[in-house]
Amino acid sequence: MTGKVDMKVVMLGQASCGKTSLVERFIYNRFNTNYQTTIGAAFGARCVDVQGKQICVGLWDTAGSERYEAMSRIYYRDAKAAVICYDVTNAESADRAKFWVGEVQKHEEDCRIFLCGTKVDLVSDKSQLRQVDYHDLSDYAEEVGAKVFETSSKTGKNVEELFNCVVEDFALRNEDVIATLQDSVITLHNKTTRKKCC
Repeated sequence: MTGKVDMKVVMLGQASCGKTSLVERFIYNRFNTNYQTTIGAAFGARCVDVQGKQICVGLWDTAGSERYEAMSRIYYRDAKAAVICYDVTNAESADRAKFWVGEVQKHEEDCRIFLCGTKVDLVSDKSQLRQVDYHDLSDYAEEVGAKVFETSSKTGKNVEELFNCVVEDFALRNEDVIATLQDSVITLHNKTTRKKCC
């Protein structure tokens, strides 16, 4: 991983809805049942290959408690994308996700929104545990110009697909950034080649 972050992504959602687990699965490909509640925000990064270029994604995992709301606004400032999470077994968390959609759209108009239903492994065999209907959230996402995914950090289901979509969307909207990254790679390659020849 390089020290430069190409795109800032903020994770938002109610406490205990699975944001930290999602980040851990994406960055480290691991799942842990012993996470402690995030205080303030935690940061992690991973480079993703898009069209043959490496884009470094910086993830800000924010605290979900309402007392940290004002602090969360600091972290989604200038974010290119917001992954707003809700627990598919908790209807209240979906209402909270809609609150965050409104907040982001009010304060960061250019920030793309991705709704993420977490913990789908809990309802795969016990559908009665589901409290949030996927189709209802899909209809809502269409209304607000967002995309919706359902994921499981425990099994890894749809986690890569979610973040690949986030990064590819960024790449499509920022072709000049991608071109700059490509130029940097070519320049670095040329410098390396010249050194080898000397």
